[in-house]
Amino acid sequence: MTLLGLPFQVVAPPFVEELMPQCPVDRQVSEFAAGKARSCVPDHPDALILGSDTLISLGSEVLGKPRNLSDAEAMLRRLAGRAHTIFTAVALVSHAREFCDVQVATVQVVMHAFHEGALAAYLRTGESLGKAGAYSIQGAGGALIDRIEGDYTAAVGLPLRMVAGMLHRRGMRCPMDVDRLYALKPYPNWSRFGS
Repeated sequence: MTLLGLPFQVVAPPFVEELMPQCPVDRQVSEFAAGKARSCVPDHPDALILGSDTLISLGSEVLGKPRNLSDAEAMLRRLAGRAHTIFTAVALVSHAREFCDVQVATVQVVMHAFHEGALAAYLRTGESLGKAGAYSIQGAGGALIDRIEGDYTAAVGLPLRMVAGMLHRRGMRCPMDVDRLYALKPYPNWSRFGS
């Protein structure tokens, strides 16, 4: 949000994420984003609230955040050398204006077939915890990735072009020109992955 030039406050939502078996990943991630945003309304009834969530689809398997480092290691082993899809949903909620807009961005990611040493070194960073799929593209986890197809910021967890469009449709303009922002790529590892 800082990159878009917008003032904001970060609030931890009381919403609890629970993966639902047999629920399509795009619907699941949309419900999580909307649930997070809506759960903040009671404490911020007049605010314009953004909620976001990211899940990963590896074939028919849905990967959320690892429970611990062992779970993170298992996830990364399954992702190694394979392609997967990141689904990032953003919900824009206004209780006062009575709307909840939700959009989903997808990014195709191909991981390197990394060796044991690289996996162990990455797990030691602690970066895996709290990240869908157990990696952070904007951090040291970027070294595990061969290439992506899609919006880099969606892979990070907040698709800035999509957010700017959602805000614009509701009458809020971003001070930062989004096309200029995407040309500058001022976020860690962004220039490495293009889009």
